[in-house]
Amino acid sequence: MDKELAYLKTNIFNGLKNMNDGFDSESIYYFSESDFEIVLDRVEKHGIGIYGIEPWLNRTYYDVLGFDDFNTVPTDPKWYRRAFQEFKKSGKALLYSATYKVPKKRLPS
Repeated sequence: MDKELAYLKTNIFNGLKNMNDGFDSESIYYFSESDFEIVLDRVEKHGIGIYGIEPWLNRTYYDVLGFDDFNTVPTDPKWYRRAFQEFKKSGKALLYSATYKVPKKRLPS
């Protein structure tokens, strides 16, 4: 397992249920809406960035939004909170995954 994933599992995903039951690569974690909200809170608290949020519906790709869609940087919480709100408006039972930017200073050397 790479250092970024190990960091995320320990500090961000800890105590949350990974909803990926084999429909995607095992290194990609998917969360329910309520758990993903916790992920976003923890990401912001730890100063981690998010490159993109990719929700899936019924084990099928649904959509994606990235920081560049909002003309900002991955570490700006405004963009990923706004993107999450947009996805929530669909009213669908989406599972959420994201690609993360973990600063090197957070990783063990």
